[in-house]
Amino acid sequence: MKNFKTLLFLFALITPLVAFSQNKVTVTGTVIEQETKQPLEFATVTIQTTDNVTVNGGLTDVNGRYSIEVAPGTYNIKFDFISFKSTAIQNRQVSSNTDLGVTAMAPDAKLLNEVEIVAERSTVDIKLDKRVYSVGQDMIVRGGTVSDVLDNVPSVSVDVEGNVSLRGNESVTILIDGRPSNLAGTNVAEVLRLLPADSVDKVEVITNPSARYDAEGGGGIINIILKKGKANGFNGSVIASVGDPANHSVSANLNFRSENFNLFSNLGYNYRKSPGNSFTDAEYFDGDGNTTSFVDERRDNLRQSEGFNGGFGIELFLDESTTWTNSVNVRSSEGDNPTSTYFDYFDANGNFDKTRFRYNVEDENDDNVQFSTNLLKKFNNDGHELRIDASFAKNTDYETARIDDIVLNTATPETDNTFERTLNDEDENRQLVQADYVYPFGEGNQFEAGYRGSFTELVTDSKAEELQGNVWVTNPNFTNLLEYKEKVNAFYAQFGSKIGNFSYLLGLRWEDSDIDVNLVNASDYNNKRYNNFFPSAFLTYEFSESSNVSISYSRRINRPRGRFINPFSSLASNINIFTGNPDLDPSMTNAFDLGYLKKWGKLTFSTSAYINITDDSFQFVRRESGDFVTQVVDGEDVIGENNEVIEVIGGADIRTPIILTTPINLAKEYRFGFEFNINYNPYRWWRINSNFNFFRNETDGDYTYTDFEGNVVTQNFDNTAYSWFTRVNSKISLPLKIDWQLNADYRGPQDNAQGRSLGIFSANTAISKDILNERATLSLNVSDIFNSRKRRMYTNLPQVDSYSEMQWRERQVTLSFTYRFNMKKNERQREQRDQQGGGDDEYMGG
Repeated sequence: MKNFKTLLFLFALITPLVAFSQNKVTVTGTVIEQETKQPLEFATVTIQTTDNVTVNGGLTDVNGRYSIEVAPGTYNIKFDFISFKSTAIQNRQVSSNTDLGVTAMAPDAKLLNEVEIVAERSTVDIKLDKRVYSVGQDMIVRGGTVSDVLDNVPSVSVDVEGNVSLRGNESVTILIDGRPSNLAGTNVAEVLRLLPADSVDKVEVITNPSARYDAEGGGGIINIILKKGKANGFNGSVIASVGDPANHSVSANLNFRSENFNLFSNLGYNYRKSPGNSFTDAEYFDGDGNTTSFVDERRDNLRQSEGFNGGFGIELFLDESTTWTNSVNVRSSEGDNPTSTYFDYFDANGNFDKTRFRYNVEDENDDNVQFSTNLLKKFNNDGHELRIDASFAKNTDYETARIDDIVLNTATPETDNTFERTLNDEDENRQLVQADYVYPFGEGNQFEAGYRGSFTELVTDSKAEELQGNVWVTNPNFTNLLEYKEKVNAFYAQFGSKIGNFSYLLGLRWEDSDIDVNLVNASDYNNKRYNNFFPSAFLTYEFSESSNVSISYSRRINRPRGRFINPFSSLASNINIFTGNPDLDPSMTNAFDLGYLKKWGKLTFSTSAYINITDDSFQFVRRESGDFVTQVVDGEDVIGENNEVIEVIGGADIRTPIILTTPINLAKEYRFGFEFNINYNPYRWWRINSNFNFFRNETDGDYTYTDFEGNVVTQNFDNTAYSWFTRVNSKISLPLKIDWQLNADYRGPQDNAQGRSLGIFSANTAISKDILNERATLSLNVSDIFNSRKRRMYTNLPQVDSYSEMQWRERQVTLSFTYRFNMKKNERQREQRDQQGGGDDEYMGG
């Protein structure tokens, strides 16, 4: 029997060789889809002898055509395509060049359902080193922004002001297409709100990156991968949406691919209104703890923005192993941000005195252009490659504001009312150069090395003026010219190997930082020059194909930028002011992670415990600045030095201390936590994924400052806080090709050194219906169903106690329509799955 099998194998091997030794003829034809009459690309054509021995075969091209050479003879020709019924031509005599004409293939309903179930098996793909979130399958973010996308990713949170955090840590680096992106500039939160969610294919969350990655970001890395079609020919999608409050947008993702090049583009236009509100109730005390006054602050925001973004690129396939990609991204937006603030003043007994109305109209124009180029060379060995990246970006952000401060029903408007205007212009240039080399060798070994250079120049011109009489007079306390220059050069190397069930990755990165901060008006120049080593180590053990455990370590850095170092203050409120700190030092984080992953059929479970130890961590502190806002009560003031009222004629004035919020390096921070991630498909029509994260945050440090009376005050910020957050997402496929999705998240309360933040609950839902033969989808989603997404906080300072609530955006309802060109829904999802399967790196630490 064994000899018979051997002879049969040799016969099967020799038969096609004998056939090909004869004179060859060509078999041609076309394969189309029976229902739509459209050509089927990548259909498999197999030519077999009448004994079902394969002679030759091939794939159809973009026009459904095929051309296959065989020796003359009689053959069976089979046609196969995923989710379609197999078709065959039996006993066809081929004696010369033969055209088989058109072969129509019909979908197989059973296989189609199976393909769709596999393609949509999970919105979140849990891996040991990262989590991959497939945006295209999430109905809730349709018509939204990239900020909405990130807020639905496990372990990632976006607070009410748009700040992104990972596992509760805001020190996060955001990449685009796996590479550092200049597009974000300095105001990452605002850019994420402008980019359409429909331009994103998937998001990767890397909680503990290896030495290959930029050391920036103590909390980890979020990699945003944009859509780029892989199917040949012209394809893509267009999405239009309308919403209430106003949320109108249209975007397109278009792609044309041939054998020699691939053209891709992402275009979008949006117009949005994002009404929000906040209030602060404050009680003020004297040095003996006696109440002196109460101030209630009520604020309404109506942010209006109109923006355009466009990305255009071309991939040139220079040969089978070399790809050169060039792209241009542009973004332009303008917005109005009218803010109305009412201040109600009460005396120490709670008796109402007066109301101030402060109206701030801010206009902003933001433009960005970025050019990127990438060369990828793949060598003979699988995984052996060289990648070179370079990019240049220019960002401009111009803001102007007019502020009217009026005491309602006052008898002395000429002394009580003030009028101010501000100007804040930012010009930024950023260049990035990066090279990465990967060399696999031997059995499961891999070496990597690379360089990255980042060069940034930022000029911020800030100016504030006050109307005195009919003349605008410059306020020097809120006027400055900031020049910021940053040069970071980095080199890294890492080695990974797999031995049996063990795999490890050891890496070392070195970065040299040269940073200049120059406050021109104040003649205050600071240079910070430092270089650091950033080691990383990862160890993984596989119990089986469905179960493994890993342990990892990396060192990270967080450099202060943007508003953190700019001392210019926002004057939206003149008693609660934020100002940056140009003397901030970078913080360093040592990150440890222990993870476990297990799969049981329909269930995937992962858990990890992590410890982050940060030196010189950034903390926001609130204190009295020493200045006051003085309100005249039925009289007039005599003002002495240090802005003190030394005599009141005909009345008793209310002096409200100005509270200053600023970031500082506050000693040491210890963060310990654990998280669980679960993907569960109980039925083909129901998918659930959930995430739970609990962490303990300990801060050690003291803050010393001089108060307005000249006293040296030391505040102890030793604090231990516990918090947690959880998110649950459910998607159900209903009859009539209707999908329903619901998610909810809760962020637990957290204590800090100067108060307590209360818990936040929010829920979102969406429903969609496939129409037009699955080439279009109609979706309706509601963000923040219960209008409950509000930041609530108690703050306790030596002479001020306050409670505040802030809602950045109110409940949003959005209706969107998606149309796909030359691509049905299941084909789009299958392409996403294929893309998702690529690019994994066995030695990429998590």
